[in-house]
Amino acid sequence: MAKPYSASHIGAVAQSFTDMRLSGAVKQQLVDYLIQELDQLVPELETATILAEPDRKTLGDPDRTRLGYSRTRELMLDRIEKIDSVGSAAVQRAVEELERSLKKVVRKSSEYAEKDRVGTIKPRHLEQVLRTQNIPQVGGEVNESETQHSISVVEEDGLSEAMGEGQVLTPQTLRRMAKSFAGMPVTDEALEELMLLYYDVVEETEHSLRTSFVSDNPEPFIEKIGQMQDLMRLGWMRRMLKRSAAYATDSGYKRIDIEQVVNLDPFE
Repeated sequence: MAKPYSASHIGAVAQSFTDMRLSGAVKQQLVDYLIQELDQLVPELETATILAEPDRKTLGDPDRTRLGYSRTRELMLDRIEKIDSVGSAAVQRAVEELERSLKKVVRKSSEYAEKDRVGTIKPRHLEQVLRTQNIPQVGGEVNESETQHSISVVEEDGLSEAMGEGQVLTPQTLRRMAKSFAGMPVTDEALEELMLLYYDVVEETEHSLRTSFVSDNPEPFIEKIGQMQDLMRLGWMRRMLKRSAAYATDSGYKRIDIEQVVNLDPFE
């Protein structure tokens, strides 16, 4: 059985919320209070998680998708210079800060999109926000010509055809695909990594598609169109699931874990 929080730890956390000293008895009372809160919170989260994803075996946040803990930690590890590792408290802080920043720019971008009377946030809307905040533009300038707009329509239509009206790729749909194409269980961490890789590949392919459009040679553009159509029809995802299953089998595993996914080249 898990040990409760120590009174000294809760006292240190609580001290950041007040300038007053906390008595030892109060620290222990706060421990008891937080345990009571957990007693109520965990069953609620468990019920909501199962209702949202009946096949899920890991407790999650049913209200919204959060930044991946493991990926955030890896990105932080790449950026530290004077210390050796990244603790969980630092990762939690980074996730909170990044989600707060993301919320801010997305909401402001939504306001610009509403002013344009469109239902989709476009690169120009985000760029307006970044300019007002003196933040360097991400991804460079994007010239949204009519042809590029039609490419986006093709992409969205392809995804709707694959996932159903108004649907997007979700852990539930991916888990169903895993049962059909992998033929073995897939951990939640592996599914999360596959989704992250999928959107990375989509973003990279879309960038290459826009770049090749202005080229005098039409062959790269046609090739990228084919790759994007394959992504929208989830052919890439089916192949990754099959490759991950084969890798797991060759390694003597009976399920696909994140180890098998990260060892595959997503652009192969």
